[in-house]
Amino acid sequence: MPERRPTRLLPGALRTLRTPADPGFWRSPVRGARFTAVLGVVLLVGLTLLFVTGLLSYAAYNPDLNPVNDKTPDKGLLGFYLFSWPTGPHWLYRLTQGLHVTVGIVLVPVLLAKLWSVIPRLFALPPARSVGHALERLSLLLLIGGALFQFITGLLNIQLDYLFPGSFYTLHFYGAWVFLAGFVTHTALKAPQAVRVLRNGVPRGEADTLAALDPLPATLSRRGALAMVGAGSLLLLITSAGRSFDGPLRRIALLTPRGGTDPGPGPNAFQVNKTAAAVRITSADTGERWRLTVRGPAGEFRFSRAELLAMEQHSAALPIACVEGWSTSDQQWRGVRLSDLAALAGFPDRPPGVFVESLQRGGSFRKAALRDNQVRDGRSLLALEVNGAPLSADHGYPARIIVPAAPGVLNTKWVETLTFGEL
Repeated sequence: MPERRPTRLLPGALRTLRTPADPGFWRSPVRGARFTAVLGVVLLVGLTLLFVTGLLSYAAYNPDLNPVNDKTPDKGLLGFYLFSWPTGPHWLYRLTQGLHVTVGIVLVPVLLAKLWSVIPRLFALPPARSVGHALERLSLLLLIGGALFQFITGLLNIQLDYLFPGSFYTLHFYGAWVFLAGFVTHTALKAPQAVRVLRNGVPRGEADTLAALDPLPATLSRRGALAMVGAGSLLLLITSAGRSFDGPLRRIALLTPRGGTDPGPGPNAFQVNKTAAAVRITSADTGERWRLTVRGPAGEFRFSRAELLAMEQHSAALPIACVEGWSTSDQQWRGVRLSDLAALAGFPDRPPGVFVESLQRGGSFRKAALRDNQVRDGRSLLALEVNGAPLSADHGYPARIIVPAAPGVLNTKWVETLTFGEL
């Protein structure tokens, strides 16, 4: 075959090169108003669910109790939705946060496909043809920027990779409100058009502004493209959702840190977030010299583990559910009711909230505040045993908090001090 020589571009040809601002630059035959509308409706439902469950997760941290629970500065009116997080049903946080993380993962292919379908509009000139068009472009930028920020930081948090500067808690909180501003504005502007296109298609006489002016030959239909997006979401669902279940489903949850096999046999063989070694808890910290300090109006009391075991013991079947979306099944916990310890501290009738401090010397949530309704619940325990055996070091030996429906970080491990009273 003769050697193929590169084509030289003459100066005049340079002026005819298409740029992303030229509608003819985008030639995929898959793009179109109906394709985008289908993806938009899926995202409308999914992102709404994400935002609602995100608000519920924030409320579950009881952020208005104490600064240690909420490290969000200057939240002001953005905290208006806060309410007393309930203790029932006991699997509530396991459900809401599991949904939040699973739906977020499953929506990744849909979000990417939607961004791909509308990318020509990001380069359209002029930037604004009218006030309404300017609002649409601004909402699109807020929506895309906010969505990418929330999804990227959320996925990194799930994987326990904190590559971003600052606190995930604060960044995700404010990012959610920026995203919501763009989401609500864009939905109000575009939802009527999307519904009309889904019902009747693009009206006669109107141009499909997302369709290519000079499309390439089709190699995949729009239905096929939607099927590929759905298959991607299904694959992510199968390989991530099982982190919230025991057995075969957890073993195939390969894309999440708490997927795969359970950590060994025995009564303490269920998932754990922070290990004792990771927070530098040693046997010297938890050995014979360990004492639990209980404070309240009646004074300050110190109890050894043997003295706590000699108190009236109660049992509760409760899961562990964490903000990363993983959870365990119900574990059988046994220990002293928080309400009984509150009575010893000087609150025999109506226990108040409690401030919990851990032996852990560094890291987030080594201190936490619990509400009065959480202390009063008979299933809220200072747990000493689980599944009929003493707690392991990684599960909080010599004593840990376990409260129904509370996020895992509020179920403080390696408890050192309980202070009952005003928080």
